[in-house]
Amino acid sequence: MTDSVDALPDSARIRERVVHVIAARTLYDESHLRPESHFEADLGIDSVIMESVLVSVREHFGLSAALPTGPATIGELVDAVGAALADAGDDRPAPVTGPLPAVPAEGTGDPVTEAVVAAAMRQTQYQRHQLDLDADLEGELGVDSVVLTSVVAETTERLGLTGAAPDAAGATTLRALADALRGLVVAAPGTAATEAAPATDTAASAPGRTAPAPGADGWDHRSMKDFTEQRDPDLFAKTRSFAGYLRSREKDRLYWYGMPLHSRCGSRAVIFDELEGRKREFLMFASNNYLGLANHPSVIEAVVDATRTYGATHTGSRFIGGTNMLHKELERRLAAFKQRPACIVYPGGYSANLGAISALVKSYDTLVVDRLNHMSIVDGARLSGAVRKIYRHNDMADLERILSRSAAEGTGGRLIVADGVFSMHGDVCDLPEIVRLAKEYDARVMIDDAHATGVLGVRGSGTAEHFGLKGEVDLELGTMSKTLAGMGGFVVGEEEVVEYLRYYSNSYVFAANIPAGVAAGLIASIDVIESEPERLKRLWTNIGTLRDRLLDAGFDLEHSESAILPIVIGDERRAMELGRAVRARGLFCQTVVYPGVPLGDARLRVSVTCEHTPQDLELAAEIFVDAARETGVLPGTP
Repeated sequence: MTDSVDALPDSARIRERVVHVIAARTLYDESHLRPESHFEADLGIDSVIMESVLVSVREHFGLSAALPTGPATIGELVDAVGAALADAGDDRPAPVTGPLPAVPAEGTGDPVTEAVVAAAMRQTQYQRHQLDLDADLEGELGVDSVVLTSVVAETTERLGLTGAAPDAAGATTLRALADALRGLVVAAPGTAATEAAPATDTAASAPGRTAPAPGADGWDHRSMKDFTEQRDPDLFAKTRSFAGYLRSREKDRLYWYGMPLHSRCGSRAVIFDELEGRKREFLMFASNNYLGLANHPSVIEAVVDATRTYGATHTGSRFIGGTNMLHKELERRLAAFKQRPACIVYPGGYSANLGAISALVKSYDTLVVDRLNHMSIVDGARLSGAVRKIYRHNDMADLERILSRSAAEGTGGRLIVADGVFSMHGDVCDLPEIVRLAKEYDARVMIDDAHATGVLGVRGSGTAEHFGLKGEVDLELGTMSKTLAGMGGFVVGEEEVVEYLRYYSNSYVFAANIPAGVAAGLIASIDVIESEPERLKRLWTNIGTLRDRLLDAGFDLEHSESAILPIVIGDERRAMELGRAVRARGLFCQTVVYPGVPLGDARLRVSVTCEHTPQDLELAAEIFVDAARETGVLPGTP
């Protein structure tokens, strides 16, 4: 023990370590962090990020007391730490005084690898020493195809490469990515790769790359992926590039998203075809109205009556003037329907995932997700700042490998999140094995039942009921814009967890509530599901009928076990041409390309409802087969 403050780190050493912590929490290059740098005005560090910085600084120096929240600059924070260390004296734990984490040896001396690592740091929020060059991008680093696109784009900017960004879909590690890019650098002598990669906190801002022109066959081989990372000093340059691409797709009748309905959406619907400039009646296979509740007289009447009573909306959040007894009753009914103790209703299913994940999972926790989860889960993970691990789709051995490694690291909690029914594939998660592994590795489980509510289970309550695992899933999330025929999202679980979400989900606290009329319609929808079980039986009869016809015709439906039947094509051009041929024959379904699915996995997404008649299903099968033969997806008539 020493009785002298001389043993404490000096001001320069404190500043060095404070700057290192800030850089790790914000991804700024340390050279950018000066004593006079203002946290808000210069660095864009808001109160939420600042709180995590203060906690990290306190832990780093072993301080028992909280640091003051007043420092406005890095210099003021350094002074506050120095004062806290002096006040702590001999009673404080020994501060961390060892060397700062070293840069990986593999990353030094090679400008291409340096550029890859620097770009990965910015795009993933990892610290430099956490980026093992041989770590699996998805399973260990949580880098999905969208993030990888951004890493590649920033790396090529740092290296000074021009032209279209290279395709790095095959790269599974940062080392493999660096090797792939190194070949391009060698082929382009004189680029910035001959010098050290820029050590700045932002990528180069030179005018962006231009996507390739249409090929010799006249086909524009670009996809929407080519416009996500187009960089230019003019922020809107990418919008002009995309506009030309979009117009060409529309001219060829290949993009027809967002066509307006002119009728109710049942088994048939009248739609204004904007590409042809006229109304047309279509056989509808693009609706998530699985049980036909959107057109049920009781549901419509409930919406109208409640709207007349309570008005159009509340103009307030649940905490401030936006709650009435219908919302309380809706939450009670949803909890009872799902057979869980409590429920919280959000403005939408997307905001339910954003709010629940970001409220529960923090930067020191780990989020373990299926590779094909819905984008709202992906964005919730990004918002939380948690370490994200991605397991191969429905691969339970891969999930166990990730959980085992995470448990060995021993830091923070773990939340496994998976879709119950995968929205573009129609298959169902392996919930029994997910639950078993969660118990073995002390993790929590949240299942997104957006496309399972009203579809799976004897009562239609979702994935947990389907597998006989009610009460075994920590949180069940759902949306009310599909089977339940309304708007909003919800999460059910234990009372204390739901109450925590009410106060810590920003997408609940700071968002307006769903209107009373919508809440009344949702309650009526639950009434119909419970009183008319024949709707669910009819849905499954229809699913089996159409699925059998499509399989017999030779279509690839993957492993669909739900009301979603994917007709898998792969090639984006062929899928769009098949969609055009189907639409020309009077059937409306979704053509799904990037970013709805990865490149090379394009498909038609067919949604079956209980409202389809046997005649509808027979006609649909004929249309799909005829269109597939016309476009070469299926062999022609012998």
